[in-house]
Order: sequence, then C-alpha cells, then structure tokens
Amino acid sequence: MQKKYLALAAVSVMLLNPLNAAAEGKNGVAAVVNGQKITVAEIREAYNANPDLKKKVPFDEFYPKAVEVYVNGAVLYQAAQKDKVTSTAEYKQQLKLAQEELARKIYLEKKVEKKVTPKAIEEFYKGYKANFKPEKEIKASHILVKDEATAKEIIAKLKKGEKFNTLADKYSLDKQAELGYFNKGVMVPEFWDAANAMKKGTYSQKPVKTQFGYHIIKVEDIRDTKPLPLKKVEPQIKARLTQNAIAETFEQINKNTKVERYDLNGKAMKAAELK
Repeated sequence: MQKKYLALAAVSVMLLNPLNAAAEGKNGVAAVVNGQKITVAEIREAYNANPDLKKKVPFDEFYPKAVEVYVNGAVLYQAAQKDKVTSTAEYKQQLKLAQEELARKIYLEKKVEKKVTPKAIEEFYKGYKANFKPEKEIKASHILVKDEATAKEIIAKLKKGEKFNTLADKYSLDKQAELGYFNKGVMVPEFWDAANAMKKGTYSQKPVKTQFGYHIIKVEDIRDTKPLPLKKVEPQIKARLTQNAIAETFEQINKNTKVERYDLNGKAMKAAELK
C-alpha cells in the first residue's frame, strides 16, 4: 500500500513540475520561424484563456491548428518588418489607436473586476429572490382542429374513455400536442382564460375558439413559479453588474473631467444624448 501511495506521489510531482511542461513540443518549443521561437506555453496560455473553446475542443486537438496560426502570424509579421511597415505613418497612426483602445479596455476591465465579485453576485441574487413575485403556471396539452363540429366530436370520444394522446395524434393540426408550462401572456387570451378556469387533470368540456382554430385543452399540472437557482441566472446577473460598473465608472471620471464641446461653426455645444 505504501508503494502505491509513493507511486501516486511521484506521478503528481511529474505533472506539476514546470520542467515536465517544458518538455512539450521540442524542449518546450512548438515551432521556429527564421530563428523566432513559438513556445507551447504561449499556445496553451491562449487556449486556457478561452473557456468556451476548452469545453468544446481538447488541447491535443487544438494544438496542431494553433501552431499553424502562430506560424502564419510570425511569417506575416516578419515579412511586414522586412518591408519596413512599422516605420510608416499609417502603422504608427493605427498603433496609437490600438494602444488607446487597449488602455481603455484594460482600465474598464479592472474597474469591473473590482465590482463584479462573488459577494456582489450573491447580494444581487438575494435581492432577486426577495423581490420575486410568483406567477401561476399551467402545464397543458391540446388538440387543434379547424371546425367546431370536429372539436365537439373529439370531446364526445373523450367522454367515452378514448385516450387524449391517441386522439391528438389522429386529429390535431398541431403535431406537438404537449405545450409544457406557460403563464399568462404566453398564450392568446382565449386559450389562457379557458385553461386558467380548469382544474388539474381535466379537459375542456366545450371547444375553445382562438385565431388558430378550435382547441380541446387538457390541463396536466398547475404550479406557482419559483426563483431560478443561482447557476441559471448568474450570467444575467454578471451582465447587469458589469453594465452598472461601467456606468458608475463613467459617472465618476466625468465628475473630475472638464470637457468643452464645439459644433461645426465653433460654437459651444452640449453633450449629445446617446440612445
């Protein structure tokens, strides 16, 4: 047993050892382009920075394609340097714009990171749960037909004991008889009013007319909505907190910023409203 634990410990050390990671590729090198090294580490770093990609593609599959992308990038950059592109006015202008944009991006990301914390997410979620107002939800199936006479015929068959699903397969224009759960506002008013007046396990005793035709409704379940679990709403919470953080950042920096605006004629101008 002791040997088993020693073997496991040895494997763990090998996996965590930086020298082991450096052994990937050729001594840690993925490619060399005219002497310029592209390392496995930088490719792996790019891979790890993309959670969505990691979920879909394993690194071993991503790696060969990434090597080609990095090689092509290096080849193109070297060609641009050889052609003295980096000395042109156009390059310098675009570089300045890119630097400014990157600075703005990193600045906002840092501000957002400070505000969109696990604690802030939890507090927002608590507020969501505290203010949540339950709504009635109905789970139903239906049979849709063109005319009232056919609808009445189906209701008569149901009263004689024929199965709802069997009749739906035979008669319904809507081949998806099961509608799942819905609340007020999802269905047309006539359909909702009829279903809302019914009890669980019952079907409509007379046809329900809507713009789509005539329905026979079967109510399968009735319940109140509940707050969604944190995992379900966390992306929306993060998005809301991010918007708030950005708005607060702009409000704060604008307080200490003097701005003068002029129209095309050189006259003082107020800030335009952004929509």
